[in-house]
Amino acid sequence: MSLSPSLKVVILLATRNGARYLPEQLESYRVQSHQNWELLVSDDGSTDETVQIIEKFAQSVPQKVALCEGPRKGFWQNFMSTVHCDEIDGDLFAFSDQDDVWFAEKLERAVMWIAAQQTDQPLLYFSRTEIIDQQGNPTGLSPLFERRPSFRNALVQNIGGGNTMVFNLRARDALRQVPQDVQIVSHDWWTYQVIAGIGGTIHYDPLPSLGYRQHGENIVGSNSGARARFFRIAALAKGQLASWNDINISALNNIRGLLTPSNAQALDWFASSRKAILPVRLYRLWRSGVYRQSFPQNLGLLVGAMISRL
Repeated sequence: MSLSPSLKVVILLATRNGARYLPEQLESYRVQSHQNWELLVSDDGSTDETVQIIEKFAQSVPQKVALCEGPRKGFWQNFMSTVHCDEIDGDLFAFSDQDDVWFAEKLERAVMWIAAQQTDQPLLYFSRTEIIDQQGNPTGLSPLFERRPSFRNALVQNIGGGNTMVFNLRARDALRQVPQDVQIVSHDWWTYQVIAGIGGTIHYDPLPSLGYRQHGENIVGSNSGARARFFRIAALAKGQLASWNDINISALNNIRGLLTPSNAQALDWFASSRKAILPVRLYRLWRSGVYRQSFPQNLGLLVGAMISRL
């Protein structure tokens, strides 16, 4: 049983044509050791049996299940709409994909860490994942990140999978301070950047909390393996990383007043490192203090700065 049963977790599930794997995802909510949860679903115009599956599940559990119509603008817009929705409120909030399998103690571990902080400052928990195939068979683990989470890491890398994220009310309120029409790259990277940027406390759990299903319909795939490395190199070479940085920097400037002075300065150094002659670019990148989780990835940052692809 959970050591913090009084904390209600609102599961923020974004769906779109997820009927194939959704039943397994929903069943993994049912068997959570932390049973004080409610479910908020934003469905983005599904044309399969997704809505019917959710409605049937709602009738089979004692927890409240609310189904809302999504914005129909894309995956991150659908997730962020759940952050702004007042249909269900709670103490903690947990993003959920529609095709994973949560381990039974997933919510409990996050709740225990958050409860132990004994603070009302913004708090964010995320974890490693176990990779599973279409049939649910384990195939590996996501990378083990050893450097601490921070804003200087979040500026250039997302190490928090949204499907593992749990955050408190203060963090949710911070995310709400940005209008929904402000463009971001992804809901999880943005959450990591915002909570780190405003000085929140972030915990990366090295133990997997769920089975992260890999299949042909994934919007974003695993962050590990040769395929992921090739994707990162290709994104750098094609200027995709630079485009993402443009979006992130613009969005972060919308909440500049919420950033700590140190983090606002790091943002300025990083932004200015992208537009200058080479020696100045490298100096400003160094002053920004940004870093990724491994030496090869940091080498990639350096190369990106040298060829003006940051």
